[in-house]
Formats: sequence, C-alpha cells, structure tokens
Amino acid sequence: MGGATWRQLWRETSETIDDPVQTRWLLEEASGLDGAALLRDLDHEASAEAAARLESLVKRRVAGEPVQHVLGHWGFRTLDVAVDSRVLVPRPETELVVEVALSELDRLCALRPSAEVLAVDLGTGSGVIALSLVVERAAVRVIATDCDPAGLEVASVNLSRIPAEAAARVQLRRGDWYQALPLDVTGRIDLVVSNPPYLAEHEWSGLDPAVSDFDPLGALVAGPSGLEAIETVVSGAPHWLGRRGALVVEIAPDQAGSVVDLAREAGFRTAAVADDLAGRPRVLVARR
Repeated sequence: MGGATWRQLWRETSETIDDPVQTRWLLEEASGLDGAALLRDLDHEASAEAAARLESLVKRRVAGEPVQHVLGHWGFRTLDVAVDSRVLVPRPETELVVEVALSELDRLCALRPSAEVLAVDLGTGSGVIALSLVVERAAVRVIATDCDPAGLEVASVNLSRIPAEAAARVQLRRGDWYQALPLDVTGRIDLVVSNPPYLAEHEWSGLDPAVSDFDPLGALVAGPSGLEAIETVVSGAPHWLGRRGALVVEIAPDQAGSVVDLAREAGFRTAAVADDLAGRPRVLVARR
C-alpha cells in the first residue's frame, strides 16, 4: 500500500495549521522542493522520511514555536539566514535599520570616493545587519561584535552562507559592546550601527509567548528602563567614530525623545529619528 501524496499532505497540513502561507512553507521545507516544483509534484508520493519530517515540523508549529525556528532559516533583505533560539528572529524593523545605515554609508562614500569605509555592528546576533552591509555595498568593511558566544556561532554560520568576497570583509569579535573592538580603530570608524535590547523589564511579561518563550531574553530586555543598552551604545560612539561618522540605532517608538537627548548630550552634531513603515519613530540617526 502506497503512502500519501503531497496533495494529501498539503490538505491535512492546511487543516491543522489553518494558514495557507505557512502550510506551503512547511511542505517546501519537508520536501526540499521550491514552490513551483512542489506544485508540479503534488500527485507524487511523499517518501516516508519526508512525511515524517513534515509531521515533526507541524507538531512544533502547533506547539507555538515560531515558524522561523521551525523552518530553521528566514529571509532578510537579500539574505536567507539561519535562525534558532540562540538569536532574535530578524524583523522588518531591522531591515529599515539596514536601509538607514546604507544611506549613511553612501553619504560617507561620496565624501571619500576611493576609500573603504569601516562599519561596526554592535550586538550582531544572527549577523543580519553586518552581512547585509557587505553584501549590498562593495566598499564596506564591518566588525561585528557580540558578548554571547552562542549568538556568534549563528553569525558565523550565516557568514559562511554569503559570497566569499563579501564574507572576507567581515570580522566577528566577542565582547561587551565597544570592549570587543581593537584599539587601533579608535577614532577611525565611519559608522556604528546596532539593534540593542530596548525593552524594560516590566514589558517582558506582556510579550507574545511566541517571543518570550523562544527569543533570548538578553537580546530583548535592557534593564529597568529599557534605555540601558542604548545609552551605552550612544554615549560610547563619539570616542570611536571618525570625523563625519554616524550612529544608527534601532529603538522603541516611545524612546525617541530620550535617545535624541542622549545623542546630543554625547556631543553629536545632529540627531533625529526616522519612522518605520507604520509611521512610528524607530531608528536614531546621529552624526558627528
């Protein structure tokens, strides 16, 4: 007696998941086929191994595990990156951070057309910011830091997934914020970019369980006020940035006024906050 076809498994999965997009993602992951190939093979019998893999993926998703963790990878701008519980799931807000950072790098490259620019990604996590910068801009070198060795393991995996030429322009370093940087880049950095933890401790209990049960607490919660990590990043940046250098930091919308004040107190010449696609203040941009 034959096994189930992919069409039958699709129907059964859609009844369980009740989300047509996630159903397709899970079937593609289990089958190893992309969308077009899967549609072409719907009436083919699934192997016992593939059917068992699909069953495992569906069980994990029904149990509440984020679909990104279930799949084991996720799209971020031009990248397809490995993700799991060691790092934050890449979010659309952070894609905006990259967009703003690239604009600042383009400004700096225009000032020095023939020079390589140096960026630092503090608290790199999965590495999506650092890797996006080198993949999308050829004149950029990035030092990516994190205090968590588990996060750096994921970043290292993702580094191996990008073109070798771009990967050669990324250096991963372990350490706490600026302490991870080599002293010889003091005053020579063109861009500091960061998506630091910015939630207050009291906000943790109100998070969706899909976040609080699976994302690392240390990557989300900064401390009692939520501003602790941002203050460290902002106040330390002028010491490391060169002339005309810039700081780009992801923030919570209700922190906009406070972070602009922090940047001005740190001595930045200009400081403003860019809105996300929903019109909420999301990214601090400060220039020396």
